[in-house]
Amino acid sequence: MHTLYNLVSGPLVWVAFILFIGGSLYRIITMAILAKEKDGAVYAYMDTYHAFRSIYHWIIPFGSRNMKRKPIMTSVAFVFHACLILVPIFILGHVMLWKESFDIAWWYMPDLAADIMTVLVISACVFFLVRRLTQPEVKYLTTASDFVLLGIVAAPFITGFWAAHQWPGMRTALILHMLSGEIMLAAIPFTRLSHMIFFPFTRGYMGSEFGAVKHARDW
Repeated sequence: MHTLYNLVSGPLVWVAFILFIGGSLYRIITMAILAKEKDGAVYAYMDTYHAFRSIYHWIIPFGSRNMKRKPIMTSVAFVFHACLILVPIFILGHVMLWKESFDIAWWYMPDLAADIMTVLVISACVFFLVRRLTQPEVKYLTTASDFVLLGIVAAPFITGFWAAHQWPGMRTALILHMLSGEIMLAAIPFTRLSHMIFFPFTRGYMGSEFGAVKHARDW
C-alpha cells in the first residue's frame, strides 16, 4: 500500500501533467494546422469582437435561446461545470499540496463549501447518467464511452469526498482519489473532455462567422 501511495503521489502526478499539457498543445497545434489545410476561411472569418461576444453569451447562464428552452439541463450543466473547475483549484488539500511542493499558495474555500460543491458535481453526474438512460433522443446517441467519461469525471469527487471525511477505507480512497484525478487530467486532451480546451476556438469561430459574415446571432 505504501509503495502504491508513493507511486500515485509522485511519478504518476508528473506523467498526468505532462500528458495533459503536452497533449493539449499537440491537439491545439494539429487542429490549427488541419483547419488551415482543410478550410483556410476559418482564419479569414475570425473577428475578435464577434468571437468574444459569442463566448460571453455562451458562458453566462441562459445566455442563448437553446439554454432558455431547457432550463433544468442548463441549470445543472452550469452548476456542474462551475463546481468541476473551482473545487480542484480552491480546495484546501490541493492548495496545501502546491504550497508544500512549490511554495505557491492562494485563497482556499471553506470545507463546507467544498463539500456542497463536491456533492453537486456527483449529483450532476447522476443526473447526466439518468438522462442518457431515459431520454430517447439522448439514449440513441449514447455510446459506452459516454458512461466511461462520466465515471472518469465522478470518480475523483466521490473518492475525494470519502477520503476527506475519513470514512472506513480512507487510505484506499485517497489512493483512488489521486489515481482517478490523474486519469481524468491525462484524458482531457484525448477524449471528448477536450471540449474545455477547444470551446474558446470553436465558439469564437462560430461567433465570427455568424456575426461578421452572416450578420446574425449564434446564441
